[in-house]
Order: sequence, then C-alpha cells, then structure tokens
Amino acid sequence: MTTPLTSVLAGTRILPVLTVPSPTTAIPLAAALAEGGARCAEVTFRTDAAEQVVKAMAAHGGLTVGAGTVLTAEQAERAVAAGARFVVSPGFDEEVVAKCRELEVPVVPGVATATELMRALRAGLDTVKLFPAEPLGGPDALRALAAPFPQARFVPTGGIGIDRLADYFAEPSVLAVGGSWLAPVALLECGDYAEILRLTAQAVERSRP
Repeated sequence: MTTPLTSVLAGTRILPVLTVPSPTTAIPLAAALAEGGARCAEVTFRTDAAEQVVKAMAAHGGLTVGAGTVLTAEQAERAVAAGARFVVSPGFDEEVVAKCRELEVPVVPGVATATELMRALRAGLDTVKLFPAEPLGGPDALRALAAPFPQARFVPTGGIGIDRLADYFAEPSVLAVGGSWLAPVALLECGDYAEILRLTAQAVERSRP
C-alpha cells in the first residue's frame, strides 16, 4: 500500500460508520462530523446512494472518506472512483484485497477468528477490522485474539457504543474504533446534525489518551 492506514486516519481514533440513505445528507453530515473533531468516515455500501455520498463527502474536504461493507472487487473499484481513500470489508476476501492493492488504497478486512487473521497477515496486511466486535465478546475476545499476533492492529466495529470506548482503547492493539452510533439513520432522517456533532465531539474527547 502506498499510504498506510495510520496516515489515512490522520491521528484520530474514531471511525464513524455511516449508512446514508440520501446524497442530500452528505454535505451537512460531513460538516457536522468534521466540526465534532472526526478526521475520517466510512460510508457503507448498503444503500443505492453510497457512491454519490462518498463523492459528495470527499468533495467537502473536511474528512478522509472511505468505503465500507465492500464485498466485491467491483464495488472497491467503484468506491475508489467515487473518491474513497480506503476500503473496509466485513470479511476477508482475496479479490477485494488484490483490487485495493492494484488501486493503491489501504484495505481493512474484517476478521472474527484466528484463522481469518492469519490469512490477512499472510496477505501482508497488519490492520484488520474485528467484526462484529461486541457479539464476539468485546474487549475480552479482542485481547485473546491479539495475544498470539502482536504485530496485528485492530479496528473493532459492531455493536460498540460510547460506554465501551474506554475498554477498547485500553487495549494497545486497537488502532481505532468504528461505530454507527455517531450518526444513526434516525438522526439522519430527521436532520439532527447538531446531535451528530455532539455525539462525535463526545467520542473524540473520550478517545484521547
């Protein structure tokens, strides 16, 4: 990879995970996240508007925007063409990893087991997404998985809320924490960007050492 994920994250330890139903939401959402202190965001490819949202949020300029829930190499290609600077997948897929290498963007595959982590490490990746983190056992599961693999860095995502941040950040292997609680669909649908800003600022503050 030409750009390490640590550079893409720009020092932040919070990765908002966004499922955005409409591209009209993109600019005010980007503004709220940036004002709240976020430096990057993951736009999930779970809606028909995902590519347009990536493009609009990337154009805002206040955030480094990536694509999440990327399941195929073709999706990765479309995401990067729309402006995604990194790619996140819920699982490990060789074709997605190969396409991201070709496109020279960081890729963060999801893992839930030691076997999947070993495959990712063998592919030359040192940062993975622990997913779904809370159903898998939370920080206890992360700690157990990290112990045999000290070279691995984790971005736990899935079911995490503000009350669990300190537990995850206490683990040295955690690079960042991803979460959808920062901008849930309900807040996006009613346009409550002030609350999104508040939640983001709260998370960023608690992520500081």
